Amino acid sequence: MANQDILIVDDEIGIRELLSEILLDEGYSVALAENAEAARQYRNQGEPRLVLLDIWMPDTDGVTLLKEWARNGQLTMPVVMMSGHATVDTAVEATRIGALDFLEKPIGLQKLLATVKRAFSQPANAVKPTQGLQSLGNSTAINSLREALDQVASQTLPITLTGEPGSGFETCARHLTRPNTPFISPSSNEELALPPQDILNRATGGTIFVRDIAWLDRKAQAGLLNLLPKLEKYKIRLVTASSRPLDQLINQCEPELVRQLTQIIIAVPPLRAHAEDVAALAEALLAQTVSSNKLGPRRFSKSALQLLSQQEWPGNIDQLANVVKSLAITGRDGDIDILPVSRLLTQLSPNSQEATLGVAPQAMPLPQIDLDLPLREARDQFERFYLERQIELSNGNMSRVAERIGLERTHLYRKLKQLGIQMPRKQRATEEQ
Repeated sequence: MANQDILIVDDEIGIRELLSEILLDEGYSVALAENAEAARQYRNQGEPRLVLLDIWMPDTDGVTLLKEWARNGQLTMPVVMMSGHATVDTAVEATRIGALDFLEKPIGLQKLLATVKRAFSQPANAVKPTQGLQSLGNSTAINSLREALDQVASQTLPITLTGEPGSGFETCARHLTRPNTPFISPSSNEELALPPQDILNRATGGTIFVRDIAWLDRKAQAGLLNLLPKLEKYKIRLVTASSRPLDQLINQCEPELVRQLTQIIIAVPPLRAHAEDVAALAEALLAQTVSSNKLGPRRFSKSALQLLSQQEWPGNIDQLANVVKSLAITGRDGDIDILPVSRLLTQLSPNSQEATLGVAPQAMPLPQIDLDLPLREARDQFERFYLERQIELSNGNMSRVAERIGLERTHLYRKLKQLGIQMPRKQRATEEQ
C-alpha cells in the first residue's frame, strides 16, 4: 500500500504511540502532534491526508481547533474526532463544523481501520475550504457585519452593499444566499442588457449578485430595471454592491434604479477598520496557497505578520490575498521573514513610483523585532534581516558582503548556515566549483 500521511493529535503519549503503531503496521505513514499548537504548525506547513483529532487537550480543545481550520479555509482534509467522554452534542457539533466521523475511546482496531479506509475513499478534494464571512475575519467589525446581514436575510427587498473595492462584497452576497441555491453574477454590462429571461431561469430560487453598480452603463441599468419586477415571481434575491458613495450614484445612474436598489443598505468595513484580522487572514491565505499550489512548507515570521498588520491596504482583502500569494509562490521553504515582505510592499507603495521618476525612495523600514523573544532569538531575528539586506545590496556577491560587514567569508558562511539563510544560486554554484 502506498504511504498515506495521517496526523494523530492527542495529548496522551500512550494513545499517540498505540494508534501510530497500528497504522504503521498497516502501511500508512504517520505524524504525531502532542497538542493543538503542534497540530497548527503541522497544518501550516502542509496538508495531511487525514487527521485524527482528540477533543480534550490542555491548550486548545479539538472542536475549537476544528472551527479555526474551518474559519481559515484549512479544513481541506478529512478530520476524525476522538474522545473518551464526549457528549452526543459535542459529536454533532463537530460533524456540523466539518468532521468526517467520531471515534470513542478506547478505540477498537477494526473500527479505527474501517474509519481510516472510509476517509481515504473520499473523492479527491471532496472536503472544501469553508467559505463565508470567516474568510473576512473574526473581529468585532466583522461580527457586527454578520449580525447586520443575518437581520436582513429573510427580507425579499434588494440589498445594496457599500464600501471599498476588495473589501468582501461577494463573500457577503454568498452569505445571504440560501444553501444549495443558484448564485448568479453577471460578468459584463452586456449580460445585464440582454433580455432577462435567461438570467431569471438560471437564478430561480437563488441570488443575483451585481458586483458594482457604479460601473453599469445605461443599457445595463435599463436591463436591471427590467429584472426588478420579476424577482418575486422567480423567488430571486438581488444583491448589488457599490464602491462609490450613494450621492455619486444618483448623479450617474437612473434615479429610479438607485431608489429601488437602496431600500436596504449595509456597509462593509475596509480591511484597515479590522486590522486585527490581518495576521490570521494572512496565515490562512498562505496555507491555502501552499495547499493549492503544492508548495513546500512556508510560514510567516512574527515580524512579517506585524509588518503586514501595519499596512493601510487600499485594495483591502483582495490586495492582501495577492501579496500573500506572491510571497508564497516566489519564496523559499521555511519562514517568510520581514525582508521579502518589506521588499514587495515597497514596490506596491507610492514610494516605488517616486523612484521611477528619479526621486529617492524612503529607506527600507527597520525590522519589527519581537521584544517578547529571548535575547538570543531576538538577535537571530535581527541578524537574519541584516544579512539578507546586505546580500541584496551587494547583488548576491558574498565577497562584497563580507567586506561591507567586516566579517571573514568563512565566518560569514557559517553565520548564514546557522541562521538558515541560503546563498544566491549563482554564488552557491561558484562556491561548489
